[in-house]
Amino acid sequence: MGSSVSKAALGATTDEPMEPEPKHLASLLQYINQTNMSVEHLANVLSEKARSSSWVVVFKALVTIHHLMVNGNERFIQHLASRSSLFTLHNFLDKSVIEGYTMSTFIRRYSRYLNEKSLAYRMISSDITKIKRGTHGVMRTMNTNELLNTLPVIQTQFDALLNFNANPDQLTNGIIQSAFILLFKDSLRLFSAYNEGILNLLDNYFNMRKNQCKESLDIYIKFLGRTAKLTEFLKVAEEFGVERKDIPYLSQVPHSLIEALKQHLASLELKNDILSPYRLFCPHNLLQLPLFSQACKSVGDKQQGEKVTANNLDGSLVGNHTFGESPINEIDTKEPQPSEVNMSGEIKWELNTYTCISTIWNSKPIPLVPGMVPTPMESPPIMSSRSIIYTKYDLKTSNLPIRRPGYQMQFK
Repeated sequence: MGSSVSKAALGATTDEPMEPEPKHLASLLQYINQTNMSVEHLANVLSEKARSSSWVVVFKALVTIHHLMVNGNERFIQHLASRSSLFTLHNFLDKSVIEGYTMSTFIRRYSRYLNEKSLAYRMISSDITKIKRGTHGVMRTMNTNELLNTLPVIQTQFDALLNFNANPDQLTNGIIQSAFILLFKDSLRLFSAYNEGILNLLDNYFNMRKNQCKESLDIYIKFLGRTAKLTEFLKVAEEFGVERKDIPYLSQVPHSLIEALKQHLASLELKNDILSPYRLFCPHNLLQLPLFSQACKSVGDKQQGEKVTANNLDGSLVGNHTFGESPINEIDTKEPQPSEVNMSGEIKWELNTYTCISTIWNSKPIPLVPGMVPTPMESPPIMSSRSIIYTKYDLKTSNLPIRRPGYQMQFK
């Protein structure tokens, strides 16, 4: 069995400038998915190929490893994560051919992403792209401390993915096209988990202490920046040939939400991190904030001169393999699931706005004018008998069947 798996690994990483052959990938998947099969030997063979001086061999080795990470038994990525180091290709450069200069750039970026994917598994003991999603999923039920430790790990991995930064004109051969499709697939899964973690963070924001609020606000602001970068990444995917219906819709978040989070943090700093009880009045506003919805089924690989079709994410690289996610809870979505994957339904945020009064030194509350939204007052001096009036946002989230949000980022 060892010789046959070595043969398949070598067959997948030949010096022919074409994507790894499906038959070799299928053989490797069969090997690592069999019970009690050691993956160390296979990892060693592929790692050795990744140390070649040829950009073709190295790139194919990375694509093969990524493919096995995504579709293979968890023991494979588990083993990669246990290694002291995975790839050291930050200085890789193939000067032997003209194409080598351009492809070497993407090899360096791609290897960094696979390193981060492996490191993330080591840090949180799971592949974040394969965890259960939805209302009762891992990111939605994680406690605040775990969430504040996990989200930065996701952010780092997401940054490495988006840093691949290829434009359609640079996706000129089957190898880099295969890598891009694998990255596109990971981007949807990773952002889905990322988005659900942010929803959880906002659900609990007003119950956090000051230091937790500071960290959460920083994470949320960074999330918005990464969402904008993902929009550009998805635009490249569409120009590359991924069908528009397979690309998620990203909705814009009102700027007032950030202001409300900052406002609450400022109130905690004024109160020296002592949480005072809120006096809630009737809600005067209700906003729908759909951040991430998608009707993604799957994405086929782009063949030379062909349109990408929704058959599977790896095209000729893979057969009809599933994404590997845990099943979506039936109560989370009522729409029938597409052939391969549906990242739950549209995520709807219900932002219930309440007028809140937090009183310092038991002072008399300032009366509210009906219909007016109060704004923060200036910081009171020490021992002052004044009230701080600000707006508290009670965030509730729910999953609805997939539909287009009211406001959509348009890809033109």
